[in-house]
Amino acid sequence: MPFPLIGCSPHQGAKISTTLGRVIRELKRKLPSPPAAIKDLLERSQRIHQQKRQDSPKVYSVHAPEVECIAKGKSHKRYEFGCKVVMVSTNKSNWIVGIDAVHGNPYDGATLIPALSQVEQLSEIHPKQVFVDKGFRGQVYHPDDVEVCVAGTRKFKGTQKKLIKRRSAIEPVIGHAKQDHCLKRNYLKGQQGDRINALLAGCGFNLRKLFRFFFSSEAPA
Repeated sequence: MPFPLIGCSPHQGAKISTTLGRVIRELKRKLPSPPAAIKDLLERSQRIHQQKRQDSPKVYSVHAPEVECIAKGKSHKRYEFGCKVVMVSTNKSNWIVGIDAVHGNPYDGATLIPALSQVEQLSEIHPKQVFVDKGFRGQVYHPDDVEVCVAGTRKFKGTQKKLIKRRSAIEPVIGHAKQDHCLKRNYLKGQQGDRINALLAGCGFNLRKLFRFFFSSEAPA
């Protein structure tokens, strides 16, 4: 759900800000009592015009004010704009069994319990083991009745060692959902639109897996 941002020089930014201020003043002068649609857009424009560099939360998109700035911590892509999407997949066959868009830019660990609740609601199966990355550290966020294994925090042995290595298999699942199933670009409006888009992307990923099996040579005649 990231949105593209167009960069500009400080001189261009000052010019755009001046032009926006003029348009706001003209609208206020010529439309003392504007319609609801224009009133909302005017209030949003005023907020964009008045916000400073260190203000939080900011408005990053005029037509999608729910967009948030998410720090990625990667050298090639320091920030993304949109919202977080929590995804749960099975350990062996990589079926998406839980997916949801989360606003407010929460800590990753705080999304674990709601994600497991969604998995139980959709599949009627209560997970006994969960394998996560370091972003989910913190036992205060871990449910008491589920064993949470955090990759990279300690050395695992036996079966757990094999299962924890499988955790990285969710990364290509996320990539395919972004590129092939419109998880990267959302065309639905609002926070509910983000959640609907995420759910549809997960359904599309699972349907494609089913189609590959049905139309493959391994499928029964």
